[in-house]
Amino acid sequence: MTILWDTDPNAAEHYTFALGTGFEVVESGVAITRSLAGNPAELLVVIGPDIDLDAACQVMETVRVDRPEVGMILLRKRLDVTVLGYALRAGAREVVASDDLAALADASRRSLALSARLRTSAGKGHEETGRVITVFSAKGGVGKTTMSTNLAAYIASRGHRTLLIDLDLGFGDVAIAMHLDQQPNKTMEELAAMAGHVDEGALSSVITVHQQSGLDVLCAPTNPSGVERIPAASVTEVLRVARQLYEFIVIDTPPAITDHVLAAFDLSDSIVLIATPDIPALKNLRVALETLDLLGSPAEARTVVLNRSGAKVGLSAADIVTAIRHDIAVMVPGSVDVPAAVNHGTLLTLDQPRHPVSLAICELAEQFIRSQHGSVPRPTEPSSTPEPASRRLFGWGSKR
Repeated sequence: MTILWDTDPNAAEHYTFALGTGFEVVESGVAITRSLAGNPAELLVVIGPDIDLDAACQVMETVRVDRPEVGMILLRKRLDVTVLGYALRAGAREVVASDDLAALADASRRSLALSARLRTSAGKGHEETGRVITVFSAKGGVGKTTMSTNLAAYIASRGHRTLLIDLDLGFGDVAIAMHLDQQPNKTMEELAAMAGHVDEGALSSVITVHQQSGLDVLCAPTNPSGVERIPAASVTEVLRVARQLYEFIVIDTPPAITDHVLAAFDLSDSIVLIATPDIPALKNLRVALETLDLLGSPAEARTVVLNRSGAKVGLSAADIVTAIRHDIAVMVPGSVDVPAAVNHGTLLTLDQPRHPVSLAICELAEQFIRSQHGSVPRPTEPSSTPEPASRRLFGWGSKR
């Protein structure tokens, strides 16, 4: 039974649409504590809009420690950033406008689902942690976001709890590419405001759901200025929490090795490196591979994907392997259907699963990610194709 803390005598009737009929109305924070103590199965507390914010936060902080699996939703007549940050730091999972009953119903469902998962995870002792897959390219325009969104949505559609994080904090396009109805208060910037206090409830409160696949998405800030307010430590904190909630976490990154990207690399189980068959992209891929070597990143955790592989640009697969000194795991053909899908906000892997591009992304997911769940993915054997003397890209020889 949900607990509703509200002093309005008409509260029960007003919130029946959102909460159903199975909820208990209490008039004090002490009554919440008493009710929770007598009902260990209770998983949701809703705090009414007229409850003093300081009193509400005090109760939320107490419940957060004593009963961390219990979700708390704060209702306010007017939403603003200050109240949002204050409430989330205290332990609220979501802050909802009191007159938006549909939003309250959705928030309640999300909170109860999360609580059920937390209770299950607690029973398992958090023995299993999710795998972090970072998708990276040192050059823009190679299809990295298309790969990230399609890959994550496909994994989610296969029944795995999956989170997609847009770590291109200044100019991330995940929300646009997936036509998500992104809210300004549901981004990484809000989590950064809770640095040192991010938990399962805080992460859940800023998630946007892609309805078609069931994929959870953590969007980039809507304003590029938000980057300055997000320390790299927040990325580490978010990933450590996410690994307890999700089986797979896919990270889309900017085309640069920033402090935020380095933090993601540190916790990545797999790094998917994207390139296209042109010399600038391949040069940057080679530099990225060398940088990962310097960082101590294990070579066996890297998967190289060649996007738009069918382009007739005078470079063979053998030339490319020789230039980057790493085998190519998956070749994704080019197609005009890809930008068309992006413009329509659709995902090829879901809408056209037999499309050649979809099949290539599914191959990446099945052979190098899903099949390796619980172990480090191993790349294919290095190519034995000799380097043609006349095809030494960037002036490099054939030694790897």
